[in-house]
Amino acid sequence: MIQTENINNTTTEKAVTLKHWVFNKLTDYGLSEQAAEYLNMLILLIGLLLIIFIVDIVIRKILIGAFSQFAKRSKTNFDDLLISNKVPRNIAHIIPLLIALEFVPDVFADFYNFEIIIEKGLKVFAIILTLWIVRSVLHTIKDFLKTLPRLKDKPIDSYIQVFMIFAWLAGIMSAIAIITDIPFLKFLTGMGAISAVIILVFKDTILGFVASIQVSINDMVRIGDWITFEKYGADGDVIEINLATVKVQNFDKTITTIPTYALISDSFKNWRGMTNSGGRRIKRAVNIKQDSIKCLTASDIEKLKHIQLIKPYLEDKQKDVEAYNKNNNINKELLLNGRNLTNIGVFRKYIQTYIENHSAINKDMTIMVRQLAPTAQGLPIEIYAFSSDKRWVNYEYIMADIFDHVLAAVPYFGLEIF
Repeated sequence: MIQTENINNTTTEKAVTLKHWVFNKLTDYGLSEQAAEYLNMLILLIGLLLIIFIVDIVIRKILIGAFSQFAKRSKTNFDDLLISNKVPRNIAHIIPLLIALEFVPDVFADFYNFEIIIEKGLKVFAIILTLWIVRSVLHTIKDFLKTLPRLKDKPIDSYIQVFMIFAWLAGIMSAIAIITDIPFLKFLTGMGAISAVIILVFKDTILGFVASIQVSINDMVRIGDWITFEKYGADGDVIEINLATVKVQNFDKTITTIPTYALISDSFKNWRGMTNSGGRRIKRAVNIKQDSIKCLTASDIEKLKHIQLIKPYLEDKQKDVEAYNKNNNINKELLLNGRNLTNIGVFRKYIQTYIENHSAINKDMTIMVRQLAPTAQGLPIEIYAFSSDKRWVNYEYIMADIFDHVLAAVPYFGLEIF
């Protein structure tokens, strides 16, 4: 027992001698004890900082080199992303920080107040360093998941941001607890009293978090979707979905930012269904002047038979009409009596046949030429079909090509555009 006490006393004496070696030398040279204490602290502090700086550089180079070598040999790009997000660099700071925490009491042995302040500062820095490392790892995971085809259109940014918000809140509360010397659990209990204020401050964040979950679960919007949001003037592709906002790059290359919670509180149009389908819809009408609409005489029908697309139709329809009128003893001195072909009806049939034979129209989807209700601007004849090519420029070219032909064909049927 006595021998053990002697060993402990010897160790303590060595530690004291080590901490005050410079102090003893300075006093031997005739400096006052107060001046010697300050110089002792300053010299030890500079020495500790040099050691920390050198250790940090060495460990950082070793870790980055090791990660780089491993990344070159591995097949996955996850380790490359770890390096690009500075994970090894941040981890390298851990050992210098531990060295600082270990030797700060020796450096400031004669300055207790300084020691307390520096130790608290290092502990707060330890919390910040932990958050840096966590953020770097999460950003690496985010970048890696975005390289996976099945996940690259998911709002991964939202989940990373939510986790980091809670991590920063925990870090800030821990730092405050360290600075104020209040136990963490006691400090956390006190925070419950101001939870209403926190909820008010982070209202948009909470709404965005709930909205991003609903958007993801219901698969309402993905990155790359074309959406139209009239309330916010957005019409373009979704390029980013995060906790608070959704970024849309409009077709004029401007960026519109929409609150994430607006996706579930307001109405918007997602064009993904069209993109995933076999065609893009053409829905446009030409307005025919109503005064130009009339029944066709036999001579009119003969002239229209020169139009090859509808010649078979006219021949069959003419036989049916003549047979009906003859069987029912219809007086055809007045053209209106009985059944008749009209120029608008034949024109509509011509457009239908033309669309059905057009090479750029998807034949497996709806093809329809219909007459809408008359308006003050004439009688609308609407084309409803789907182009096979969904690319915007090509789609516009196909639609313009069709209506160029339709507008040019109108006079051949004795009709006029309003």
